[in-house]
Amino acid sequence: MQRDQGSGGIAHPADKAPSSTEPRLGEKVGYGVGDFGFNLYWANISAFLLIFYTDVMGLAAAAVGTMMLVTKIVDAVTDPLMGALADRTRSRFGRFRPYLLYGALPLAFTGVLTWTVPDLGDGGKLVWAYATFTLMMLAYTVLSIPYSALSGVITADSQQRTQLISFRFIAAFAGTMAVNWLTLDLVRWLGRGDEALGWQLTLSLYGVIATAAFVTVALTTRERVAPPAQQASNVRQDVVDLLHNRPWMVLFALALIIMVTIVMRGGSLAYYLKYHLGRPDLTGLFLGTYALALAVGAGLTPLMTRYVDKRRLMAGLMAGVGIASCAMFFIPPGSVWWMFALNLLVGLMLGPKSPLAFSMYADCADYTEWKTGRRATAMTFAAATFSQKLGGALASATIAWILAAMGYVANASQSDASRLGIVLLLTVIPGGVALLAAWVMRFYPLDGATLAQVQADLRARREVTA
Repeated sequence: MQRDQGSGGIAHPADKAPSSTEPRLGEKVGYGVGDFGFNLYWANISAFLLIFYTDVMGLAAAAVGTMMLVTKIVDAVTDPLMGALADRTRSRFGRFRPYLLYGALPLAFTGVLTWTVPDLGDGGKLVWAYATFTLMMLAYTVLSIPYSALSGVITADSQQRTQLISFRFIAAFAGTMAVNWLTLDLVRWLGRGDEALGWQLTLSLYGVIATAAFVTVALTTRERVAPPAQQASNVRQDVVDLLHNRPWMVLFALALIIMVTIVMRGGSLAYYLKYHLGRPDLTGLFLGTYALALAVGAGLTPLMTRYVDKRRLMAGLMAGVGIASCAMFFIPPGSVWWMFALNLLVGLMLGPKSPLAFSMYADCADYTEWKTGRRATAMTFAAATFSQKLGGALASATIAWILAAMGYVANASQSDASRLGIVLLLTVIPGGVALLAAWVMRFYPLDGATLAQVQADLRARREVTA
């Protein structure tokens, strides 16, 4: 790969006018498969990494909370840098696909290291956790930023993008469902009584599957939308454009807020089932069916966006998530099936969030090009991913800090205060954050009519350029 030297460089096939051919079903499926691979890691991070650090590696909850925050902030800062690099990449595979080919094996290797328990003291284990988790998330960024940006250049049509991204998140939630349902069983089967070995071998298996998924994306997709041919390379201007892009600024705040809701619910559920209900055997069922509900919600997104404006749909869904999450607080521990039903309802309403948000990010890239004549697709997605990772870091750290403050003791009977903290982490706290997200959505300015005008103007410009 070589870097872009600006508009005066040698022309490259990826810079030609975008093809009018829209992606076919096979390309949409091929693109979606990639997020199955990503969620073999992300779902493990969200649901199991925190309890792995506290209950398997034996680290103190407060120390883990600080570690999760520090490492994810470092990781989040690299996202815009990766976006700037990807936007300026040239290769025979395009701007974004080469990273999916060459970045898969480093992610698989660092993933295994992260879920390895070293033969060290508590201090050494904590240093190991800092180092390996940072390296894994850096490798994750190298693949995930170009992958997200790819959805903005496969097609220029907003509804086609929504369909494409829905395939992505159906596969993502399928990966989440597989992780939630199978991981603990795989750890037992592969470890044969050695839990630490079981985690290491399970992540090795996931690494092989994820690598195959990333290669599939690179080989089955095409990049059709390129920046304007006259656009010069200017990272500073890319950032300035984003800061003057009101739709993107709203989504930046929204992504941070919603990710707090998602990660807090996902990260606390295993604790809730193990220590509040006393039913750790239900972990696979609760997490697996929750992921299935997310996938169903994602699959229904293109149908819903035909009849409901994206802005209003997102606001309504997040309000519903907030109400349902808060309602779970009032269900007594013995009413397992009521908890089960509400958890499924939350999953159904959260499922469309990701396809909607990532479709909106692509719309924001269009808005920047329409307003300024410049396009930075990967930077648009990267800066948004920065917000998501920051929200996830805050949520993970908050879980660990609240557990520590409430007197949590790993693998022991919890005090009333500790149990209350666990319940609040699954119900009222993420519910309140979801209601805040619904309120923030009212500031998003790209309604259906405005977006249609933006894309019509861009099509006219590209026809003239072609």
